[in-house]
Amino acid sequence: MTLTKTVDQMTVLTGDRSKLKDLLCNRLAECGWRDEVRLMCRNIIKEKGVNVKLDQLIAEVTPKARSVVPDAVKKELLMKIKAILAAQEGLDL
Repeated sequence: MTLTKTVDQMTVLTGDRSKLKDLLCNRLAECGWRDEVRLMCRNIIKEKGVNVKLDQLIAEVTPKARSVVPDAVKKELLMKIKAILAAQEGLDL
């Protein structure tokens, strides 16, 4: 099992995944990332027309959206994950 899957499974089992998800959503909203992604979507719809498929929109926006997540948000989330792992170090997965 990969490290990512192990961490994901552990956070689900301990109930920390929803806390991490809430933290991420809050931080992204606070820094204006959600508004920026919404604007990206609107621009793509204007460019390609209203008949653009949802799958096409997601495929085009996802890489751009991931690249504009602020480093501070990434670092904070990573620190929280490390703290959770450190607290759970004694548990056998």
